[in-house]
Amino acid sequence: MDKKENNYAFIDGNNLYRGVNNSGWKIDFSRFRKWLKDKYGVDRAYYFIGLIPKEKDMYEALQKAGFTLIFKEVVYDGEGKPKGNCDADLVLRAARDVYENSCEKLVLVTSDGDYAGLVKFLQEKNKLKIILSPSIQKRCSILLKRTNAPITYLDDVKNKISLNNKEKAPIKDEP
Repeated sequence: MDKKENNYAFIDGNNLYRGVNNSGWKIDFSRFRKWLKDKYGVDRAYYFIGLIPKEKDMYEALQKAGFTLIFKEVVYDGEGKPKGNCDADLVLRAARDVYENSCEKLVLVTSDGDYAGLVKFLQEKNKLKIILSPSIQKRCSILLKRTNAPITYLDDVKNKISLNNKEKAPIKDEP
C-alpha cells in the first residue's frame, strides 16, 4: 500500500484568476481541487484572496470545493479598483508550516516572481513539490524559472481542470 502524502497547496488567488482568465478559459474549482489531491497528494489547499463582500458567492463556492480561504483586507486605489496583495501572508503561512513541519511538501500556485525567495527556501528545506503556473510559459516570471524548480503550466492540463463545455447555453431552434 502506498504511503499517503500530506502535502499542502498555497494558491495566490488573484494570480490564479488572472493567469487562467488571460489564457482564455475558466477553471472548475471542484475539478482543480480534486486534481490537486489526486496528482500531488494535497490534503489542504490554502487559497489566498482579497476580501470583497460582494464576492461572497464565489467564496462559498471555493469553500464548498474544498479550499481553505485566507482573506486579506483590500484597499481601493484612486480608480476604485481593489488591491489585496496576499504575497506576504502566503509566504509567512508557508514558512510557518515548514517550521512546524505540518506537511511533507508544498505545491505553490503562482506565476509571480515575488515568490522566488520562498521557492529557494523550500528547495533548501526539501519541501517544494512543484510550482503550478496559471500563466502560459512565456508569462511565468523568469525569477521562478531561474530557481530550476519543477513547473507545470495549468494551460497544459486545462482539459482536466477547466469548466465543462456542456455548461454553454442551449442552441435555440431555427424558426
